[in-house]
This record gives sequence, C-alpha cells and structure tokens, in this order.
Amino acid sequence: MYLLTNGLIHTATETGTVEGDLLIADGEVAAVGDVDAPADATEIDVAGAHVTPGLVDAHSHAGMAEWGEPEDGDINEGTDAVTPHVSALDGFHPRDEELKHAFQNGVTAVSARMGSGNVVGGVICSMKTYGRTADGMLIREDGMKAAMGENPKRFHGEEQGRQPATRPGVAATLRQALMDAEDYVDRREHARNEGEPFERDLGMENLARVLTEGLPLRVHAHRSDDIMTVFRIAEEFGVENLSIEHATEGHLVAEEFAERDVPAVVGPSLYSGAKYELRNITFETPAILHEAGVDVAIQTDAPVVPQHHLDVCVGLAVREGFPESAALEAVTRVPAEILGIDDRVGTLEEGTDADVAVWDGVFHENGSRTQHVFVDGEHVFDRERDAVDPREEYAW
Repeated sequence: MYLLTNGLIHTATETGTVEGDLLIADGEVAAVGDVDAPADATEIDVAGAHVTPGLVDAHSHAGMAEWGEPEDGDINEGTDAVTPHVSALDGFHPRDEELKHAFQNGVTAVSARMGSGNVVGGVICSMKTYGRTADGMLIREDGMKAAMGENPKRFHGEEQGRQPATRPGVAATLRQALMDAEDYVDRREHARNEGEPFERDLGMENLARVLTEGLPLRVHAHRSDDIMTVFRIAEEFGVENLSIEHATEGHLVAEEFAERDVPAVVGPSLYSGAKYELRNITFETPAILHEAGVDVAIQTDAPVVPQHHLDVCVGLAVREGFPESAALEAVTRVPAEILGIDDRVGTLEEGTDADVAVWDGVFHENGSRTQHVFVDGEHVFDRERDAVDPREEYAW
C-alpha cells in the first residue's frame, strides 16, 4: 500500500486536477484527494509533482518487435495476406527491452499488435508493459488488425505471386475475407439449428467476431482515399466498431470521421515521408481532427518511434495546435476508451488499476521526466533508486 502525498493529481476524468493525495491499495486506486493515511501505507511525498495515469499507447509493436533485434520480431505472419487465425498474445515477449523503456518513462499499457504486412493480420491485445508473463500482462483482446495501402502491396503482390498487388486488390482481399466470414457464420448457424456436424476454422471464428460480437476492426490507413475505402467497406458489411490507425491524411477528411463517429489513432508523426502515402505527414493532424469533434489518440507505432517517446509526440502535437487541455487524455482516457479497456486504465479514479506516473513537470514538456511509476500498484520505477549511468550499463 502506498500513499502519494502533496501531488498535483491529473485524474483524466470530469473531476479534473486535484491537489492532494492518492492512495494505492490492493493494486488499485483506492482514494484521491484529502486522504487519511492508513498506518501501514508507505508514504511518498511527491512535493507538488504532477501525478497522471500511466500513459496508454493505442498502437504499438512493443513486445512484438524485439528491441535491438528486429529480425527476430514476431510481427507479420507473412505466409498469406489474410491471417485472422493468429494472436499477438502468442508472440508477445515480456522481456523485450522496449517494454522496460516504456514503463520507466510512464507508458504502462500498449495495444500490442502484428504489423501491417497483411490485409488481415490477426487478433491484437492490450497489454501492460510490466510483468513476468504475457498472460499476466494481458488486459484483454482489443481488436482485429487490418491494413490498407502500400504495406500489404509490398509484402505480397507480384513478386510473391499472390494478391494483393494494387489498392483495388487490397480492398477486394478485405471484402472477400469479410464475405467468407459472413458465409461461415451462416453455415455454422445452419449446422447448429439442424444438429449437424460442423468443421470449425480458427481464422473464420476470429473474423466472425468482428461481424457478430463487436470485436473492433482496427485498420492501418494513411492516405485519405484508403481511409474512405475503409469507411465504404465497413458500411457494406455493417462493421460498427472501427478505428483508423495512423490516419496520416485524416486532416483531409476530418468531417468524414466525425460524421461516422470513428476514432483516429494518429501517428507516428515524428517520422519522415519515407513513402508516398506519408508525403502529407504533419503534427497538425491531431489538432484538425480534434477540432472537428473526432476522438483522437496519439501513438508511436513503436519501434518506429521508440515507445518511451510517446510524451514527446504529444508535446509536438501541442506545439502544432493540439489543445493542451486535451493532451493528457489523448494518451490516457481516450486510447483506453478506444481499446475498450477504460474500466481498467486511463484514469485515476477509485477502482481502476493503480497504473500511475509521477512527473517532475508537465508530462509532455521536453524537460519533464518520470520520478516514480507504478503498475498494478507495484512501485516499478523510482528514479533515485533505479537510474543507471549509461557509461556503466554499457561499459566494456
């Protein structure tokens, strides 16, 4: 049990910011405000420091891409363009160094996922960044990964001798996969009603959840035309739980997002125009989408941008017009709501997981650093206790 005293506590709720204390007990936030200290609580006077929920990255490959050894990453099951049968949980590595960098710098939860090499990539999972086993770090499955544009074209295409080789091919591949899932659901229902045997298919079982159980479809789409293709296909198949990932040209179709009430997980904007579909990349995108009334989360796409620089990405978005008043929520409450894990993380209110970061300044300002971090109530980082001199850590 811990009591953080004399903090500036940013709850990321309607309560707003509270000056006072935060009590952590049994792995949860137990109280916020003027708290009577239990006798057995370990008290930490944070002396006016900023206390926030642990940051949440709604689009990451941390735990999947192996820091320093990307060739060993379990990101794309590249044997087919449609692989809904695989799960990120089975490739998540709890000892990936990227995860350590993450929690030490205040990022305590990520949506870990496959890459965008396949049109349908598989089931993705929200994970804590600290823990011993993938199962213990799992918050819950949060969607089915899909991808449009250059990546699946390059990963498959003419050189591999299989569809898709073009944008129409990508769209057709996604449509066919969803049609196959519809047919699978009909056959399964018919077999159940008639009491007939039915041969199950793992991939179709997973993809059917998008159509029948509300499993979110989370689609990598940079260009505005790809975004509109996703909207078109989602409407054709009645996919209601949808998010657009990256949304690099989302600012060009912001009203379309707002009209459909589709959230945007924006980033990594701290990147160059390395391919044509990134030519309009800008940190102004989050501000324009937010102004249009779109729910916006900011992401790193780690390791494209290192996971521990999520706060830097927020700061750059603020510099380019994203409201400072919305900055914290873009990496706490909003991504948690998008991922469907807001009952556990993303806010500091009684009963939520005690994922807490203590900062020596405003979290997104360049000079601010974490002083303490808690995950599930465990004091996983104390800068005075755990800081390592890099000259010693990497000495030969």
